Amino acid sequence: MLAPYLIAGRREAGCDEAGRGPLAGPVVAAAVILPADYHNELLNDSKQLTERQRDRLRTEIEREAAAWAVAVVEPEEIDRLNILHASTHAMCVAVQQLAMKPDFLLIDGNRFYNETDIPYQCIVKGDAKYMSIAAASILAKTHRDEIMCQLHQQYPLYGWDHNKGYPTAEHYQAIEQHGVTPHHRRSFNLYRQKTLFEN
Repeated sequence: MLAPYLIAGRREAGCDEAGRGPLAGPVVAAAVILPADYHNELLNDSKQLTERQRDRLRTEIEREAAAWAVAVVEPEEIDRLNILHASTHAMCVAVQQLAMKPDFLLIDGNRFYNETDIPYQCIVKGDAKYMSIAAASILAKTHRDEIMCQLHQQYPLYGWDHNKGYPTAEHYQAIEQHGVTPHHRRSFNLYRQKTLFEN
C-alpha cells in the first residue's frame, strides 16, 4: 500500500513526468496535492495499471485532488534543453500552476533542477511508494497519451495511437520510409542502429 505522505501535516505535492524515452511528442509532467484523508487502494505507479484503470483514476484524481496541474514541454524545447532538464522544467511549471502552494515537493526519480523556492526530496521509484507521486504519474501519462492520439490523427503513418512515440521497430521503419515530422525530437537518435551482423 502506498504511503499518504512523507511527513504528516505538511502540504506535499507529488511530481512525476511521462515521455522521457520517446522519439516523438512532448514530455508531460504533473503535480498533485491530495487531501489528507484521500485513499484509493487501486492507486499505483501508472506503469502497473491498465489503460482503463488509469483513465478511471485520472477522472477521480482531477475531481478529488486539493490541487493538480499538468505542464507540457514540446520537442523543440526538449532539443534545446536536453530531456532531463526539459522533464524537470515541466515539473516546475506544473508546480507553479497549482492553485495552492505546497510546502514540500516529492519528486519521482533521483535528479531534479529546482526552479521554485519550495524544498524538495527526490525519491527513486516514488510513484510506487507515495500516493501523491502515483497520482501525478497517472495524470502525466494519461494526458500525454491523449496528446499522442491527437497527433496520430495528423500523422497516422507512425503508429502514435499505440506506440505513443516510443522507439518501436514499427516507429523506426515509419521514420525510415516517411522521414521525420515536426513532432520528432531531433536531438534523439531517430534511426535504428545497424548491428555488425546486418548488411
